[in-house]
Amino acid sequence: MSALPTNYLTPSGREEAWRFTPLKRLNGLHDPATVVADRISIALSGAVRPGFTIATVKAADLPAKSSTDDAIIQRVRATASEVTHLQIAQEAVVAEPIVLTRTLGSSSEFSRTVITAGAHSKATVIVENSGQATIGEEIELRLEAGSNLTFITLQEWSENTVHLGRHHAIVGRDATFNSITVTIGGSLVRLLPTVEYSDQGGSAELLGLYFATDGQHLEHRVHVDHGIPNAKSRVTYKGVLAGDQARTVWIGDVFIRGNAEGTDTYELNKNLLLTDGARADSVPNLEIETGEIVGAGHASTTGRFDDEQLFYLMSRGIPMADARRLVIRGFFTEIINKIGSEAIEERLMSRIDSQLEKVGA
Repeated sequence: MSALPTNYLTPSGREEAWRFTPLKRLNGLHDPATVVADRISIALSGAVRPGFTIATVKAADLPAKSSTDDAIIQRVRATASEVTHLQIAQEAVVAEPIVLTRTLGSSSEFSRTVITAGAHSKATVIVENSGQATIGEEIELRLEAGSNLTFITLQEWSENTVHLGRHHAIVGRDATFNSITVTIGGSLVRLLPTVEYSDQGGSAELLGLYFATDGQHLEHRVHVDHGIPNAKSRVTYKGVLAGDQARTVWIGDVFIRGNAEGTDTYELNKNLLLTDGARADSVPNLEIETGEIVGAGHASTTGRFDDEQLFYLMSRGIPMADARRLVIRGFFTEIINKIGSEAIEERLMSRIDSQLEKVGA
């Protein structure tokens, strides 16, 4: 445990980082006056297998390698006395996904996890979140030289959950980081998928999908910091909204520093509105301090169903409800199919189908 920074400021909602977030719905996670439990809430599903280890260590022995000005993560670091450390051994190839599940407590909690991918290792880590919780978390992913890590987080929370978290990757020389973030549950979910590079040749692909229904607030703030030459990043997030007061926020920030020659980056966000009363905010940003780059671009679209697609399907005898469902499945397929688990993919689509039925979309 450590003290909060002396310059810590409780968010008021007027700050740029918090202007979209309904602070009254955070259950006090942002307020130092609110007592939040220090608890290890990540557990390995199944047995430890060759190629990796998992242990609980003192926070003082495994301090964060990245800086942050996020109020929640500062509170997490100040509160957490222990850290879950998943280590993938050097040159290990772990064929089956390493699955981590959330074991929930009865009160609000803060949790820290560090995942280290050893040099020239290859593995997939899946974090499964379900049930009801109020949680602030930090997951730091450290990719050593030549490693290849796929990181999948599934937010399948029940309807009253509040989840605020940061998933930060530090990508080493010639390392490859692939992440998939899926958010289809919870009352309020605010995630910060972020990347920085510690050496040249690193590559990061950040994929995400979210589906918001009545009253849900789902917020994803992606930040890629290109501070090293010759690195690559791709960001693609897709969202669907249906129901009254369904709200999503997607912020995509890419910062190319003056010394980051040879950077190659692109970010894309697409949103599909199914009903009136839903709102999607999409803000892609590029900040470029050098002209010596391979490429940099961004795009954002928000719209309603493609009537031509619906007409095509319905003209072949498919009822409207089924046609709409097929269009949504097609919209998400690009990302869903990269999870690599047929059981998980079908579970997610079944959840989406059931939520569509509830809102009559």
